[in-house]
Amino acid sequence: MLKISNLPDDQKKGGVIAASAGNHAQAVAFASSIQSISSVIVMPKNASPSKILATRSYGAKVILEGNDYDESAEYVKDYAKRENRTIIPAFDDPEVIAGQGTIGLEILQQLDDVEEIYVPIGGGGLISGIAMAVKSSHPKVKIIGVESSAFPTMRESIKKKKITKLATGHTIADGISIKTPSDLTFDIVKKYVDEIVVVDDPSIVKTMFLLMERSKIVAEAAGAASLAYLLSLPKPQRRGKKVVSVISGGNVDMYLLGQIVSKGLMQTGRLLKIFVDLPDKPGALKKIVDEITKANINIVEVEHDRLSSNVPAGTAGVYLSLELENREKSKTLIDLFKKEKIIFSILK
Repeated sequence: MLKISNLPDDQKKGGVIAASAGNHAQAVAFASSIQSISSVIVMPKNASPSKILATRSYGAKVILEGNDYDESAEYVKDYAKRENRTIIPAFDDPEVIAGQGTIGLEILQQLDDVEEIYVPIGGGGLISGIAMAVKSSHPKVKIIGVESSAFPTMRESIKKKKITKLATGHTIADGISIKTPSDLTFDIVKKYVDEIVVVDDPSIVKTMFLLMERSKIVAEAAGAASLAYLLSLPKPQRRGKKVVSVISGGNVDMYLLGQIVSKGLMQTGRLLKIFVDLPDKPGALKKIVDEITKANINIVEVEHDRLSSNVPAGTAGVYLSLELENREKSKTLIDLFKKEKIIFSILK
C-alpha cells in the first residue's frame, strides 16, 4: 500500500490506525503486517463478522466503536492522539487516492478504447484515483460513479455544490454507506467525474446472485453496485458500448451470502414460497403435492403449522418452498391451484 510504504521511519515505529467498514481495514492490516508495523483498526459495531475476522487474521488489533463508518472515524482521531499513531485515511489522502488510481491505469492497459467506466462511490477515494488516472491521458472516457440510493452523499454534495452530510440510511452495501465525502474527494469528483447515479438494494442482490451463478465471482454488495446499475438499464442503453464496471470487493459475510442466494432465486422466478390453507384431514396435503407434481416442480421444503393464530381450528397451514426453472413454471402452478380451488398465498 503506497501510503504505508512511504511513511517515515518514526511513524512506522509508532504504528498506524484506520477506520473502515472492512475493505480498507484489511488493506491496512495486510500492508502493515508485511512491514512489521503495529496496526489498529476501528470498525463499526455492526461490521461484517467475516471482515472483522479477516482483519484480525492479518495481525491488526480490531476495536468495534460507532454505529457507522463516520462514527468510527471520529473515534480514530482521539485514539491516534492518545497513542501517537498515524492515521491511514480510507479515502481522504492523496497517496491513498494515487494507489487506488492504479486501477485506472490497468483498465487502460487492457482496454485502451474504453468509452465508459462505472465505479462504486463511498467516500470517493476509489473513483477519484481512477478518474484522474484515466482522464489524464484519455479525457473523453466517461467516468460514472454509482452510489447506494440510501447514501447518495456525493451526488447530493455535487448537486448542492457543497459538502452535504446525510442523516441516516440503510443498505446491505456497507462499504459505500458513507455520510460525508471529504473536501479532497469532493473537489476531485466535481472536476473529473461525468455523472453520479444511484442503485437500490434489490438490484444489488440480483447482481451478486448473477455474478456468483454466471461468472463464479463472489462480490460483496458495495463491490457489485456499479454492475448492478448497468444491469438495471434497458438493453438498448447498454448495447454497442465498450464499458468497464469496477467490482471493488469480495468480502461478503457468509450469512448474508445465504440470503443473497435465496433472494436471488426468488427475484429470478426460480424459488417460489407459498402458504396453503388445508382442511386438517388425511389426504389434504397429497392433493397439493399431486398438483405440484403435475407442474413438474420440485418441493424443497415443507412446514406444517396448526398452532399460529392465523390458522383456524380444524385446518392446517402449510409453507412450501418450491424450486422452478423460470417464472412460467410458477404461473403454471398458480393456474393449477386456482383451477382446483386451492386457497393459497405467495410469500415475498
